[in-house]
Amino acid sequence: MQNEPFFQRDGILYVPQPIARGPWNPQSLHGRVIAGLLGHALEEAFGEPDFVPARLTVDMFKLPGFDPIEVRTALVRQGGRIKVAEAEFISGGVSMAKASCQFLRRTEAPEGRVYGPGNWDVPKPEDITPPDYGPMGRMWATRPIKGGFNDPNDVRQTWMAEVREIVGGMPLTPFQRVAVACDFVSPFAHVSDKGLGYINSDVTLYLHRLPVGEWIGFEKTDHQAAEGIAVGECRLYDEQGPIGFASCAALGQKRPPPPPPTKA
Repeated sequence: MQNEPFFQRDGILYVPQPIARGPWNPQSLHGRVIAGLLGHALEEAFGEPDFVPARLTVDMFKLPGFDPIEVRTALVRQGGRIKVAEAEFISGGVSMAKASCQFLRRTEAPEGRVYGPGNWDVPKPEDITPPDYGPMGRMWATRPIKGGFNDPNDVRQTWMAEVREIVGGMPLTPFQRVAVACDFVSPFAHVSDKGLGYINSDVTLYLHRLPVGEWIGFEKTDHQAAEGIAVGECRLYDEQGPIGFASCAALGQKRPPPPPPTKA
């Protein structure tokens, strides 16, 4: 990819690049790059062709700054059908996030028909005019289908594609593509007509298959909140149909005020 990656590798460390900046603090990283890097490290260490990374859970308990990152991985269990691994995100010598991933071996599907949402009948990404991006939107590419961040309509659907590598020089795999995108469940599920007032403390990605192609479809399915605590969920698709869903927990959070204008 031609765009600047989120991280550059320096030995065992990952050096955050300016594009990895998050929306809540100009000196901190975006949640999506935390999830993406942990997913990248887990797949690199433990991925196998016969296993699907069916669940990735990332707990984000502190906003990391731009210090070089160390990711420590560990195998929790290796079985014939189930493998579980963990990864820890360490910034400035402090643990900032942890992830666990469950890999399931591909097998023969049982007989019978089970109800599911089926495919969604929406325009293809190439048939949708690209929107004018705000500053954060340049981290990715989107093709909005229905609803939007300031739309009171609760039906929200969009396509999203990654436009940069997680780690420079390492092309995105299908799993890494959706791992770095899945944090989008928080703003897409929790944004209101007054803007985004929740910061997510975790994200969980469930996949029954890996995505095909570069576009991931998001469809908001739920938002619930009380006393400043929210949970949200989105179904996920590729152009061939459903691939799984993502969910998150979040806390009420005020955005920092914009910096004062500079005098000429």
